[in-house]
Amino acid sequence: MQMRPVSLLIPAGFVIDALWRRSRAAGLRAVPPADRPVAARHCFVTAAGTRLDGATRRAASAYADEQGLAVLELVPDGLDTVRAMELVRLLRPRSYRTARLARGVGAGYAMLVDAEVIERAGVRWCAGLSPAEMDELAVRLKLYAPVTTDVAVVPGPAPVPWTPGERRMILRRRWVADLPVYLAGNILARLLLAAWLAGSVATGRARGSSTERPGLGARYPGSGRRHAAIRVAVTLAAVCARPCIVTAGTPLRPDDLVRSALTGPFGTLGRWLRVAAAPEQPDPDLPRLRREYAAETERGVARFFDRPTGTCPCCGGTDLRRFLSSGDHQHHRPGVFHLHRCRACGHVFQNPRLNAEGLGFYYRDYYDGSGAAEVERAFRLAAPIYRDRARMLRGHAVPGNWLDVGGGHGHFCNAARDVWPGTRFDALDLSEGIEEAERRGWIDTGHIGTFPELADKLTGAYDVVSMHHYLEHTVAPRRELDAAARVLRPGGHLLIEVPDPQWVIARLAGRWWHAWFQPQHLNLVPLGGLSMMLAELGLRPVAVQRGAAHQPVDLFMIVHLLVHRIVPDPAKPWRDPRWRRTRVAARTAVYLAAGPLMLAAAMADQLIHPIIRRSEHSNTYRILAQRPPE
Repeated sequence: MQMRPVSLLIPAGFVIDALWRRSRAAGLRAVPPADRPVAARHCFVTAAGTRLDGATRRAASAYADEQGLAVLELVPDGLDTVRAMELVRLLRPRSYRTARLARGVGAGYAMLVDAEVIERAGVRWCAGLSPAEMDELAVRLKLYAPVTTDVAVVPGPAPVPWTPGERRMILRRRWVADLPVYLAGNILARLLLAAWLAGSVATGRARGSSTERPGLGARYPGSGRRHAAIRVAVTLAAVCARPCIVTAGTPLRPDDLVRSALTGPFGTLGRWLRVAAAPEQPDPDLPRLRREYAAETERGVARFFDRPTGTCPCCGGTDLRRFLSSGDHQHHRPGVFHLHRCRACGHVFQNPRLNAEGLGFYYRDYYDGSGAAEVERAFRLAAPIYRDRARMLRGHAVPGNWLDVGGGHGHFCNAARDVWPGTRFDALDLSEGIEEAERRGWIDTGHIGTFPELADKLTGAYDVVSMHHYLEHTVAPRRELDAAARVLRPGGHLLIEVPDPQWVIARLAGRWWHAWFQPQHLNLVPLGGLSMMLAELGLRPVAVQRGAAHQPVDLFMIVHLLVHRIVPDPAKPWRDPRWRRTRVAARTAVYLAAGPLMLAAAMADQLIHPIIRRSEHSNTYRILAQRPPE
């Protein structure tokens, strides 16, 4: 008797997932025994209930010395199945150490940390940490030791089990605003599996005691029921075998492997339901933030704008037209923002423009504060793009001193060290995040302030100045370019990346194109206009990238912004707190329903990406200009 091929899709999916996880688990290395004493600079951070014996400490210290590690996350070989499966899903053991922007992960058991990193990271407690504190510390220490952090397996029992509340707290830090969607998606997936199994049994019974063989008309008693029984048995076997497949032949030997295999999908569903039902600790700062934002918005937003201008900030032309109007589609703060386009040079700019008070209001809690975690996740995913930007210098210069203007928390500089390991990377920004980047070691020196104001003391100090998605945020792009020309040494290079306002999808999607990004983007300069301003400052363009600079997110972001418009995040402090639970439920339902559409849009972006990369059109362009040598 043969099963229909479609009947094998679901069990095959579980087996493929298990093999994928096993490929990662197989990359975990076990710490070998060692008799040498623990190095004096090595500290051990342990979770509540964890006891590391002397042999484990000595072995971990010797392993860290041998591998040149400042942070070593210790994973007990008896780690319970749930955490083991989660660990290998999040961790790429073979590349974790060298992935500068990877999110720190661990087993919540123990870690070895160099005393110097302990001091820089401001770690105050090293024993008895809660699961949430261990997870937060694993993330933080990876930031402070981006290429000297690794994970290894040591002998030991599973850590103290996590309560549903602790598990929820850890997931909240990972998913921020998306936690309800994440939890509901996991529960729904398992309910659908249960429904499919039950439907298979019911279908087998409904077919009666016989099934007709196609083309012959003969009947075989009971074959419909047997097909259903086999289908259910194969699926359950695939689900229950997953932990065994994942850990077979790897250093992981979960203590609860048999129990986990026997409970299968039903035990997993129960765990997710308990996590979803667990009470959540409220953000202690949220009431204060709500009061502050309420006081701000009660006064209206008209005061946040300058007077409209009748001249183009790029070419000085006066032939302007209203291009589009948009709200804040990202965070849904109050206000309507108008973009004008210069008919002479194609420059698109906000008019009337936000003043200093308005910029402070709309930037608050976006890159820092309550919005920092969401932005950090996006920056981590952009590591390949950062390296592509840095590679544009190849064949033109070998940078000695590089200044990244608008450097934020130093993500670009950190990733660019993979391309230019011998370069000194400094960064400049208005926020205090630049000081944090310096403490992490992601940059060598941080400068706080506006570029035009700091340019005089930095005159002639750098071989390369970069502005990546910075110029569109500035009030006066020409002043920023003039500052760059002064800071560059003779023969130095200026590297700029900005959104292209002439991109076809930008015109077709209108206000739903993500790179209009109102109200933060004040000026969007087309390539011709930017080249003109550079030439006027004596900077000669030597290379342009269009297709190679494309970011494949256009279609996904259009769908995402439309869905986000229907159900904004009710947890934001400027949102009305009334009916919050109802709004969370509605947002979760809409996002789950729109999930297939967002997935299809993301896949379409990736499918057309290779075509766009080979073209001369894209949503982003890069330009490399040189200051003439003396």
